[in-house]
Amino acid sequence: MIMEKILIIAAHPDDEILGCGGVISKLISEGSVVKILFLGEGSTCRFEDMNSDQAKLAVQERNFNAVLALQELEVDDFEFVNLPCGRFDQVPILNINKILERVIREYRPDTVFTHSENDSNNDHRIVFRSTVMATRPCGDHIVKKLLSYEVPSSSEWGYIEAFRPNYFVSLKESQIDKKWLALKHYKDEMREYPFPRSQTGIKNLARHRGMQSGVPYAEAFLLIREFK
Repeated sequence: MIMEKILIIAAHPDDEILGCGGVISKLISEGSVVKILFLGEGSTCRFEDMNSDQAKLAVQERNFNAVLALQELEVDDFEFVNLPCGRFDQVPILNINKILERVIREYRPDTVFTHSENDSNNDHRIVFRSTVMATRPCGDHIVKKLLSYEVPSSSEWGYIEAFRPNYFVSLKESQIDKKWLALKHYKDEMREYPFPRSQTGIKNLARHRGMQSGVPYAEAFLLIREFK
């Protein structure tokens, strides 16, 4: 992979590493520039009152954990928008588009990673739709490559229209281990095996994607489009 500017769009803090943690580690080691855009806060859907002090504290803690996780991967460019978790369908998609368009206009990425259109999480699906609209090849800047990533415990649970990758990135075992070190900062989101968001689950998925592409470990993506 060549040096380039990468934008990773995440519906919630932890999606960026679940889907791209190994690739982030690889890109950074190769000298590429990576920015993470967190659209949603990822916590208030668990509270009856999303405006309660407890809910607000949960958002602050998750954002703090996100910073720690990204430090493990040496990423220092990130932005929190804090849209309401689980309620993206209550936000006009035009508003989400404008957020993405602004970041793309200012950052000018070569490659954008976003969610899968078939995830079981509705926020993820909305982010995919918005990304496709925000990266339309018009105006003074064209995103050269657009890919979807998979999120364990969401992408595979789409079942009927589960994630079907066609683009694989070979990774070292050390990069998968670094991915898990980053994920450990999201301790409330990780569980014991056989849950997909476990140390064994993360490593097994990397092995599975590696077997699909003829290498020991890999992360898998769906290439939506590419300009050369």
